[in-house]
Amino acid sequence: ILVKFYSYKQILPAIKKREIDGSSPPAIFIGKFGYPYVNISPLVPPFIGDTSILDYPETWINIKLDDIVRFRLSLVRGNIKAHVKNAVKGNKYTYLVQELSMARRSVDASMFLKREPRGVLIDSELQPMGPSAPLNDIDVDHIKTDTLIERVHEDDDLKALEAVKILYERGKSISAIIRAFSAGLFGLKIERKFVPTRWSITAVDSMLSKKLINEKIKKNPVIGEYLVYKADLFGDRFLVILIPDAWGYEFIEAWYPGTTWNPNRGYIAIGGDWEPYQGRTTYASIGGCYYAARLAISEFLSRTGKQAKVLILRESYPDHILPLGVWHVREGVRLAVRNKPMRFDSLRDVLSYINEQMKLSINTWFEVSRTLKDLLMQTKLTNFLVHR
Repeated sequence: ILVKFYSYKQILPAIKKREIDGSSPPAIFIGKFGYPYVNISPLVPPFIGDTSILDYPETWINIKLDDIVRFRLSLVRGNIKAHVKNAVKGNKYTYLVQELSMARRSVDASMFLKREPRGVLIDSELQPMGPSAPLNDIDVDHIKTDTLIERVHEDDDLKALEAVKILYERGKSISAIIRAFSAGLFGLKIERKFVPTRWSITAVDSMLSKKLINEKIKKNPVIGEYLVYKADLFGDRFLVILIPDAWGYEFIEAWYPGTTWNPNRGYIAIGGDWEPYQGRTTYASIGGCYYAARLAISEFLSRTGKQAKVLILRESYPDHILPLGVWHVREGVRLAVRNKPMRFDSLRDVLSYINEQMKLSINTWFEVSRTLKDLLMQTKLTNFLVHR
């Protein structure tokens, strides 16, 4: 509350008005409430210049939490209600939002609102976002679009999955792909629609990771030893365990008391989900974090030409005071696999290392983890470790 309050207090004088002049990073937001009639919004901060960092979470891992919150709360949403199918036949505002989503650099804009903006959006899947108000009108300078995104958009016989694949393989950032996907730029023309930002993030993470798993990772040789990677990021610890076995994946997270999703309970909230070699057919119970982590580790295995069974453990400590969005998990796993791994020849040594590095005991992880149970089968955990 205090972080949000002080960040909001800093930018309040600049946004407490009905006209916002600034440079969109570029950034847009598509809401989900009232679907299929949703808010379709350009995002504009009250200052001019290169504001790309405000909507580029891939660059945030070395930035202070207070600064990230301040970045995000400075983005004012000008809301327009529209049907999601207006992605094909809309009005000048919906077309402008789509064009803004294709911009390759910050775009100067003047946004005229029907009232002073208010309210702050905090969501488990999304980055924090600033106040909003109904949009009355908006003027923008000339938008220089990303030629590749524009070319993919103009191909209305190209399926959305193929469009996402092309942009990813040509090096476009996940943030840029999500923004364009949300704006309804991809797919067969008659099927195009605006997609709520929250859903777009998970859709892109899921599609790309599934493609990497099926087309590359399952064809790679299996690693010959246990590898464990570690990273700490914004009050979380990530432990990425690669097991010498065919592809399989599990993500488990534990929220300590006093953290965002476990503020008052006197116990640690823990949960996870998994998939076998064949993949999964239902939505993961723990939501977008599952797919964000899966994309990060899929990128790594694909890049290194290896196959492994994967177990990712995440502990969130009281320093994790507010949700930052699933980018935090994606970048946490990416950060972990950039670090030097610990190498082990036996599962016993891996379990000992988990016990040393995580606050929860290995017995607790074992109770929750399908992967550990499968590896140990009917062997008792006490044969590997002494109880803490």
